[in-house]
Amino acid sequence: MSSPLILFDPHPRTPEMVYDQPTADALAAMGRVVTHFGSRAPASLVDEVLPEVSVIVGQTAMPVDRLGRAPNLRAIINVKGNWEPNIAYAEAQAMGVYVLSAAPAMAPAVAEACVGFAIALARRTLAADRAFRDGTEAYGIAGNRDSYSLFGAEIGLVGFGNLGRSLVPLLQPFRPRIRVYDPWVSPGYLALHGAESATLDQVLTGSRFLFVLAGVTTENEGFLDRARLSQIPADASVVLASRAEVADFDALLELGEAGRFRLAVDVFPEEPVPADAPMRGLKNVLFSSHRAGGMWDSYARIREMMLDDIGQILAGHPPLRLQRAEPRQAAAMRSR
Repeated sequence: MSSPLILFDPHPRTPEMVYDQPTADALAAMGRVVTHFGSRAPASLVDEVLPEVSVIVGQTAMPVDRLGRAPNLRAIINVKGNWEPNIAYAEAQAMGVYVLSAAPAMAPAVAEACVGFAIALARRTLAADRAFRDGTEAYGIAGNRDSYSLFGAEIGLVGFGNLGRSLVPLLQPFRPRIRVYDPWVSPGYLALHGAESATLDQVLTGSRFLFVLAGVTTENEGFLDRARLSQIPADASVVLASRAEVADFDALLELGEAGRFRLAVDVFPEEPVPADAPMRGLKNVLFSSHRAGGMWDSYARIREMMLDDIGQILAGHPPLRLQRAEPRQAAAMRSR
């Protein structure tokens, strides 16, 4: 009996991110490996391996027709960390094919960055740095007249997926009240994680710190419009760390720049952001170029979790580390 065939088609991930030498050696010990880097695998390569392939690593399109031509397929592993609309999720589940995402591997780094952004906003760190360089700094309480703390704060989360589950434990030492708006999550589940279920209005109007962590779906694109953003309390600290498409991005930047609330942004509607984008001239918004999760530590976690779960699956056991797709929710996602 031939060894399992693994198609490694991880674009836009590079070999140094997800296929270093120890990973290549570990996969080679599990089966035959076919790799394609630099772009998504051409249809000719995918068609060639379909009759034998056991595991696909990457964002390879797998509609119903391709699934039907892959009788040995056991898993599709997305190492980009999102759900793309190019997989027949319900049909894959019905066939017993695990569709998995490496998103849990990225979440710890993003959560850590969120805490850093929030503290920088609340403490006016960037403004203090500029003042020091200009020679206009103020010391002690004089330099902290409009600063505030995470300790005991009212915190709101919009969305409670991988990011929310990683963020809440980092916030809990500050002994805050954490309220969450997520229509896909039950109040009891949130309570187990030390958070309260709340309406969107309650989260928007009652939070000193607001973390926008929701993925974008066919149902919620742009749902944080200008009217809803205007509900955020004056001078609150707002961190956008999931997908820019969930908000009216222009209104968000306008309100942040005007000082209506403090704002940190790590994600954008278009990436890379054009060199002449007007937002580059803003002075009151903390920008980070989608780098909250993209760290070598994150890619090391992806490799570790991926190898663990491929080993589980090829041994006939269910995966334990990566996130499983729920067909209805995964099909509704519209992340890039």
